[in-house]
Amino acid sequence: MLAPIPEPKPGDLIEIFRPMYRHWAIYVGDGYVIHLAPPSEIAGAGAASIMSALTDKAIVKKELLCHVAGKDKYQVNNKHDEEYTPLPLSKIIQRAERL
Repeated sequence: MLAPIPEPKPGDLIEIFRPMYRHWAIYVGDGYVIHLAPPSEIAGAGAASIMSALTDKAIVKKELLCHVAGKDKYQVNNKHDEEYTPLPLSKIIQRAERL
């Protein structure tokens, strides 16, 4: 049996396992994330998402994590927090919201 997914905390990096790549988002609280996406992204858009980021046609969106992840699995992945000191939570959220 798989362990339950821990509830993300504001400032956490969320790694979403798309079929062909990893999608990343910042959890900002109340179920919402901020992420880079093509204007027409639907969950699991695959190659369209990759190409939009490479061609400068992506936009920053604030959406519910459950909508962004869709049926794809995700996890909290703050893998660099031990190597690099993270910014204070207020700055992380402020910078993400400003995009």
